[in-house]
Amino acid sequence: MKPHEIREMSIEEIERYLKELKDKYFDLRMQKVIGSLKNPMEIRKTKREIARVLTILNEKKRKITSEKSSKK
Repeated sequence: MKPHEIREMSIEEIERYLKELKDKYFDLRMQKVIGSLKNPMEIRKTKREIARVLTILNEKKRKITSEKSSKK
């Protein structure tokens, strides 16, 4: 998913997507251990996607807290 698509999502949707990615990453790691992983690059792609989602999620949360503090 592209970063601009993630930024359009709500925080709840992003957190749900993050959980899906973490589950996928876990499954890929298990496949690697078992030896049935067909494309090892999927692990790297998934880790990077998780990092991307976490970055955008933190940006959104920081934006919300800065808006709350500026209203005071």
